[in-house]
Amino acid sequence: MSSIADLSYYLPGNRNGVLLIHGLTGTPNEMRILAKGLQRAGFSVYAVQLAGHCGTEDDLNQTTWQDWYKSVEAGADFLAQKVDNIFVAGLSMGALLALKLAADRPNQIKGVGVLGVTFRYDGWSIPFWAKKLFFTLVWLKKLHLFQKAVFIEQPPYGLKDERIRATVSESMLSGDSAAAGLAGNPLPALAEMQLLAKTVRKDLPKVTVPCLIMHAKDDDIANINTNARLVEKSVSGTTKLIALENSYHLITIDSERREVINAAAEFFGHIAAKEVKSDLNVEQVN
Repeated sequence: MSSIADLSYYLPGNRNGVLLIHGLTGTPNEMRILAKGLQRAGFSVYAVQLAGHCGTEDDLNQTTWQDWYKSVEAGADFLAQKVDNIFVAGLSMGALLALKLAADRPNQIKGVGVLGVTFRYDGWSIPFWAKKLFFTLVWLKKLHLFQKAVFIEQPPYGLKDERIRATVSESMLSGDSAAAGLAGNPLPALAEMQLLAKTVRKDLPKVTVPCLIMHAKDDDIANINTNARLVEKSVSGTTKLIALENSYHLITIDSERREVINAAAEFFGHIAAKEVKSDLNVEQVN
């Protein structure tokens, strides 16, 4: 039985709910500012903790992307007991999981927030050798090679705001994974993420609901053109792409976090209003 504490949290609001999903090696804390902002806008919010996260590297390596996705499905099931309409938003790898949930549950999920989506680690801060290594990780895992190796993150750690970067990096490098996540990405977990990315890329046309895509123009981890624009051109639902000018990868806590809150609240609120109008029209017909 895992000794990892459950750091998921629920913020009650109205009958419109948003499921928030953090990124690889991250924690629900990276979604807390967005969660509180959405709650202030009236939404009920549930930020889920993915399996294997907020513990040690070994804890994470014992899980697969399917385990992470089961956490998301359980989160959606929990939120469905509280609200009438469910939206989902994820950061980085969490955006991949959000897109998969929308593809798998088109009748339940009403809209998706695709925040700093990461199919490929190809931002400007990623070393050339690491970009090339990424595509070999699945084979390395199958061959049980370098399974104790870790890709250690380097400054700017996805954050353009230097004050926030200093706070987050201090917590992360101190080993407080529950507060700020792991300081490095274990190679087995990166291999699982690559498998997830391959699955989601194939399923993007199955996403039929509206998608709000927000990505930093100068993302240090995931290039906007090969990640966000892939979603924009591949999903079947309507899309709105917002390119942020003054952020790096972790847009939910970086300089333009308020813009992220406002855009998500407006986007989801517009869809929720249409749902209410549709329900009223059905009642009038009946």
